[in-house]
Amino acid sequence: MPRTLFARTLVSAAVILLLAACQHLSPPSDQPPVNFRHDKSETKAKSCQDEQCPLVNLDTLFFPEEPVLNQLIDAHLRAMTLYNLQDPMPASLQSYQQDFLARAEPGWSTWLQAKIRDWHGPILVIELSSYLFQGGAHGLPGRAFINYQLDENRALSLQDMLKPGKEGAFWRLVEAAHGEWARKNHTEPLMEFLQHWPFRATSNIALLRDRVLLKYDIGEIAPYSSGHPELSLSYAQLQGVLRDRYLPPQ
Repeated sequence: MPRTLFARTLVSAAVILLLAACQHLSPPSDQPPVNFRHDKSETKAKSCQDEQCPLVNLDTLFFPEEPVLNQLIDAHLRAMTLYNLQDPMPASLQSYQQDFLARAEPGWSTWLQAKIRDWHGPILVIELSSYLFQGGAHGLPGRAFINYQLDENRALSLQDMLKPGKEGAFWRLVEAAHGEWARKNHTEPLMEFLQHWPFRATSNIALLRDRVLLKYDIGEIAPYSSGHPELSLSYAQLQGVLRDRYLPPQ
């Protein structure tokens, strides 16, 4: 199999897994308390007709009555297009699409997605996903969350969610969850695994209706083959740590 076709096959497999994961983690069946629409497009390099055509696939959301949320989604997705941290931030997704296709080599591709992950009360959780491929054995996946409080028109930070002075307690709970996850999911001795893949904090935190979810980037706390590790804290664990307004009703 030619190398470029083999690489494209790997990318296709990775995207299939990404989409399957998104379907598996679909939001609840009730309707979110806000109007929105899906904006989808797949654009290939002009005049390209073969299987190796570079492409940009966008699957995002637009909220007619939530301009601040739209700006946040756009900014997150633009940040997720950076293959190298020193790259300049694109002015818009449209300009990124044009620039990427103009310089892309055969087989290069970009997938960007924003989806509603969950909602409860005034909280709307947006999950953002990316997969950038510019050759090599595999591409660069990314994840992020926006916890948006509709009644205040703003995204929540971790400090907004926690009671004052409780950030250390929160991360101690997460670190314990990481140790338990490592013990259950990896065969090598726990201390040996943690020596190679020590715990670290993440900004990818989702305030779901049934738990607080933390999702790590690939290769951050475990090998690439582990995918995006997820750690969860129950609301029972977070009593006295999370602000009362973000705890579910008793």
